[in-house]
Amino acid sequence: MHYNIHTHHFSNNSEIVELVNQYPNEINTELPNFTVGIHPWYLNENTFLDDLAVIENTIQLPNFKAVGECGLDKRIETSIEIQKKILIPQLLLAEKYKKPVILHCVAAYQEIIEIKKELKLTIPMVIHGFSKNSQVAESLIKNGFYLSFGKYLLQNPELENVLKTIPLNQLFLETDMIDQTIFEVYSKAEHVLNINLEPIIEENYNRVFNQ
Repeated sequence: MHYNIHTHHFSNNSEIVELVNQYPNEINTELPNFTVGIHPWYLNENTFLDDLAVIENTIQLPNFKAVGECGLDKRIETSIEIQKKILIPQLLLAEKYKKPVILHCVAAYQEIIEIKKELKLTIPMVIHGFSKNSQVAESLIKNGFYLSFGKYLLQNPELENVLKTIPLNQLFLETDMIDQTIFEVYSKAEHVLNINLEPIIEENYNRVFNQ
């Protein structure tokens, strides 16, 4: 079995367990596995409390696997303060219901680490679409984050060396928005690491998302 922990497209393939990313205003609870979060690109302070209520109303469904994607993005116009105001209640909701979190993080890794420490979060937190250097990876790993690789692993040869430094028990794979399949992502990662990742990722998935 292949596990895709972050995708925007439901493939309905029996060989794949995929976490389909959804937003509060468009939740399909019929999907086998999904995540719901308020993405920093699409946050709206006026509807924020309603969105949060929608997340809380569906969070206890067995196929609701994680809160997210949510996070911080320093490359957009919305201030980091407003982004934190929307992110932190989502993290506290995840902690309350013991759900993992799928994080979108752009140029704000230190802030994410600090929030995790300040809130004393115990839930698993996954940085999706990781694309940074080994120093950033090391800092995140040391602070207990999981890293998920996808698009950038297929596009950026330098990321192969970063992948080699990641503890296997903190590793996930994904497709996000790309056209390539999760099979191609697995194939690339397995080629880089020279190892069969299926049982490893399956164990990680069960530990993080099936608790």
